[in-house]
Amino acid sequence: MMQLSPVVKQLLIINVIFFLGCIPLVHATDYFALHYFKNDSFRSWQFFSYMFMHGGFMHLFFNMFALFSFGTMLERIWGSSKFLFFYVSCGLGAALVHMGVSFFIVQEVADQLSSLQIAPDDFNFLMNANYNLSVDRDYKIVGEENTYRFTQDQFNTLTLAVKEYQTPMVGASGAIYGLLVAFAFMFPNTELMMLFIPVPIKAKYYVTALVLLDLIMGYRGTSIFGGNSTGIAHFAHLGGALFGFIMMWVWRKNQFNQNRWN
Repeated sequence: MMQLSPVVKQLLIINVIFFLGCIPLVHATDYFALHYFKNDSFRSWQFFSYMFMHGGFMHLFFNMFALFSFGTMLERIWGSSKFLFFYVSCGLGAALVHMGVSFFIVQEVADQLSSLQIAPDDFNFLMNANYNLSVDRDYKIVGEENTYRFTQDQFNTLTLAVKEYQTPMVGASGAIYGLLVAFAFMFPNTELMMLFIPVPIKAKYYVTALVLLDLIMGYRGTSIFGGNSTGIAHFAHLGGALFGFIMMWVWRKNQFNQNRWN
């Protein structure tokens, strides 16, 4: 049985500690999950802390199983420092892509609602509103400065932006996707098996199919791993894969991937 490498072991422990430690903390998500940068709950450290938060036991289990399966081998080849740099960089890349897509959606909604001439303070109010409580059946919302009446289509558009604005991101999946890409780069012909499909698939095809599937399901707003999803978390996964691909491409081009950081 493959033994745990040092950084993988430490990451596993930290993730489990975060998961168990946050259960009794009512406001743990407010402090450690990654919020939209204009949300009142956003803090700079969330770009790192979100990687150790998970939405449930199965979410944690699958991410940690992948970390053990792929991370241990990569760390033994690269060395601990290089592996940790790669892992954290992919996690940060995932956060940046997630934030960028959320910003695009919020701005697109603001442009679509520009005809209503919503005041800046009211737009922030609308983004933070609880629509289960504050909206009447005529889609009329009383802001801090003005009262706005929406059509049903305008309200549906607004709620799409609100989901991006209010829903925090958690999980190590972005960093894990980076590890998958790295593994496929280094061992393209190693055969892997997808969950529930007991057929060996070469790593280069396995990872490509997983990324494409996540892209498709991201646009559809569904989740590969189950649970609640706005569709944007998938682009965080893809962000981790993209940053992993870029780093592996650069390292291969200058043969940096042959060097260890100990």
